[in-house]
Amino acid sequence: RIEATHSLYPALAMGDADAVGNAFLQYYYQLFEGNRTALAPLYQDASMLTFEGQQFRGSQAIVQKFTTLPFSACKVNVVSKDFQPSVSGGIMVFTTGNIQMEGEAHPLKFSQVFHLMPFNNSFIVTNDMFRLNYS
Repeated sequence: RIEATHSLYPALAMGDADAVGNAFLQYYYQLFEGNRTALAPLYQDASMLTFEGQQFRGSQAIVQKFTTLPFSACKVNVVSKDFQPSVSGGIMVFTTGNIQMEGEAHPLKFSQVFHLMPFNNSFIVTNDMFRLNYS
C-alpha cells in the first residue's frame, strides 16, 4: 500500500514537498514585499488567482492586481504553513500569517493557498487563493 500511494507522486515525496514549499514561500513573499512585478514568471496564462473573492486569470492580470494594491511595501510574517504532494504531481501549499503594511499600526491576518506544478525544472503557480482573516 505504501508503494502504491508513493507511485501517485513519483517526483515528490512528503519531504520534497516540504522543501519545495518552504523555498517557494520564502521566495514568493520576499518578492511580494517589495517587487510584486517580479512575481510574473511564477504564473502562466492559465494560472488563476482568487483575491478576496475576485478572480483573475493569467500572469498579466494577476500581477496587475498585485501592483495596484493600496500599499507599495509591506512585511509578511508567515505564522503557519502546510504542504502536500498533489495527485496531479504538484504541491498544495496552505499558509497563514500577518501582513504589516507600510505606515499602518496593526498587521492584517491572512490565509493563502497555492497549487504549484512542475514546469521546466522548476514550479509555477497554477492556482492561488488569498483571503484576509477578520476577527
